[in-house]
Amino acid sequence: MRHKIAIAQIDCVLGDLKRNIEKHINYIQQAIKEKAELILFPELSLTGYTLRDLNIDVAVNPFKSNVFDEFKKLSKEIIIIAGGVEEGENYGIYNSAFVFEDGDIKHIHRKIYPPTYGMFEEMRYFSNGDSVRAFNTKIGRIGVLICEDLWHISLPYLLAIDGAVVIAGLAASPTRFAGESDELTNYKVNSEHHRTYARLLSVYLLFSNRVGYEDGVNFWGGSEIVNPDGEVVALAKFFEEDLIFGEIDYNAIKRARQFSRHFIDENPHFVERELRRILK
Repeated sequence: MRHKIAIAQIDCVLGDLKRNIEKHINYIQQAIKEKAELILFPELSLTGYTLRDLNIDVAVNPFKSNVFDEFKKLSKEIIIIAGGVEEGENYGIYNSAFVFEDGDIKHIHRKIYPPTYGMFEEMRYFSNGDSVRAFNTKIGRIGVLICEDLWHISLPYLLAIDGAVVIAGLAASPTRFAGESDELTNYKVNSEHHRTYARLLSVYLLFSNRVGYEDGVNFWGGSEIVNPDGEVVALAKFFEEDLIFGEIDYNAIKRARQFSRHFIDENPHFVERELRRILK
């Protein structure tokens, strides 16, 4: 069983929900023409990243607003995962990923670890999520994480234990070069993480990172699809908008798990017991 998926690596307009939605729709329609069954966008793709106090102005309660009506219509043809600012029922503001399928909101993931160190200040403007869940879709059971979440090994692990065979990561990762080297350290380090998670958990890892400039910050792109053997099977351009395609092949997942049983033999009850001991 195979499923074609798309990753849209885009720039976006800070604080302009309408224009960003229009761009999303254009990419979604392209993906539909290519017969993709899922399209993944970057972190905060609907709003831009460096929002600061604009976060309240662009926040949406997706269950009370009609702003995503067109996404819901298009999701009857393709699963859509996009990043935006969510207003919760308690009026908390979250950096969230919205998943649309079959004309409805299928799932929402709130970023668990909004970073506030170095150049980052997300916890000043966003509340953190408090749950991580895998969920069923037409292409199988998947899980969603946002940027810094992928730097916490527990979250991909929990999603895989919860049955996810595809982990979709949305990111807005700023460009940083190491010393005098021309090597794009961001991509090297992030891709090493993705390949490690994919191989150890025997899953597909999808990564969509944005591009463009915003408030003096540049975003590097390098979106990719990694298979369960830890191989990069599709890679987007650096620093440019791009739309890439790949396949989720369930035979590849099966082969990876049967060839090397490390994930099948994983014992979460042992992990739970030892964590309880450590946390006493």
